[in-house]
Amino acid sequence: MDWDKLRIFHAVADAGSLTHAGDVLHLSQSAVSRQIRALEEMLDTTLFHRHARGLILTEQGELLFDATQSMTKRLDAAAARIRDSEEGVFGNLRVTTTIGFGSIWLAPRLAKLYAKYPDLSLDLMLEERVLDLPMREADVAIRMKEPSQADLIRKRLMDIRMELFASAEYLAENGTPKSLQDLSRHRLLCQAPDVVQVSAGAALVRELMTYGIPRTLNVNNYFGVLQGVLGNLGIGVLPDYLTQDFPQLIRVLPSVESNDVPVFLAFPEELRGSKRVEAFRDFVVEEVVAYRKARQGMAAG
Repeated sequence: MDWDKLRIFHAVADAGSLTHAGDVLHLSQSAVSRQIRALEEMLDTTLFHRHARGLILTEQGELLFDATQSMTKRLDAAAARIRDSEEGVFGNLRVTTTIGFGSIWLAPRLAKLYAKYPDLSLDLMLEERVLDLPMREADVAIRMKEPSQADLIRKRLMDIRMELFASAEYLAENGTPKSLQDLSRHRLLCQAPDVVQVSAGAALVRELMTYGIPRTLNVNNYFGVLQGVLGNLGIGVLPDYLTQDFPQLIRVLPSVESNDVPVFLAFPEELRGSKRVEAFRDFVVEEVVAYRKARQGMAAG
């Protein structure tokens, strides 16, 4: 099958318009149209429904688009590996992690990475949805559980726990709870147990709710919970990795915590040897080691 025709088909399907695809491909609309007609004749099928608002894929077109999308991602990955320099680290790297970890722990540390590799460019994709690394939705992932795909290289970075935190101002005004029963007199800030999050965090919230807490603020990510705690709104269920960067927060009920949550860094096997991936992995590992040492120093002090 003619790859050039498939490339043009993919651009048209992605843009939903012959004109827009032509702009992307630097081809005239008539040239794009001829290639699509030729591909339809070769396959003896109709790939698009044509209407006034643009083009819609037929069922056969959807099947072909799924195939070309997979091929395009594989080619992009191959091109990325080819572009990796032997002498330096440069180019674009797509990193995905959760909103909480990415905004609270990772993003504030990236200045050190850019200082070392000024020609590296990151796309930081923060979302709770687990992106598909083998399908090239991202290059590297940092996740709060071990990846399930077999064809991924993975490294366990650390374990975290969910704990209770409040600001000094909030506790001065509302008192410090001495027992779980005392939480009924406070506002609890947390992720709702039915939203996408680590199971250990959801289990802790469910346990806390059994103590009849009437006032809550549910936020769908830990960064929002943190902002509420910093704003003196209540007691928040938050990951322990924020203690180093937010020493002003006070841990409440120190015996209350979730089970361990493993943090993994993972990337596809095909990116083994990528200079950009290696640079990012080494940077994160170094920062985790520094974080652990700082935590140990805080505990000893």
